[in-house]
Amino acid sequence: MSRLVITENTKVSEVLDEYGDIADVMEALGMKRVGGLSFRRVVTKAITVKRAAKIHRVPVDELLETLNTAVDQIEQEELDAES
Repeated sequence: MSRLVITENTKVSEVLDEYGDIADVMEALGMKRVGGLSFRRVVTKAITVKRAAKIHRVPVDELLETLNTAVDQIEQEELDAES
C-alpha cells in the first residue's frame, strides 16, 4: 500500500477510506466522535483536515502531526503482520 500523504488540504474522508476508523486518534486531541464510521465517511467528504481542525478548535499542525504518526504506526503494524 502506498502511504497517503496527509496535508491540511486532504479530505478527512480520504483518511477514513485509506486507514479506517481513526476516531480514537481524533478524540485524543479533544475532537468529538460524530456518529458511526459510515456516517462519518459521508459527512467528511467535503471537509478538509484544515477545516476539521478549525471546527474542533485544534491547531492544524498538531492534528497533522498526530494523524501522520498514527498512519505511520498503522503501516508499520501491517508490515510486521506480513513478515
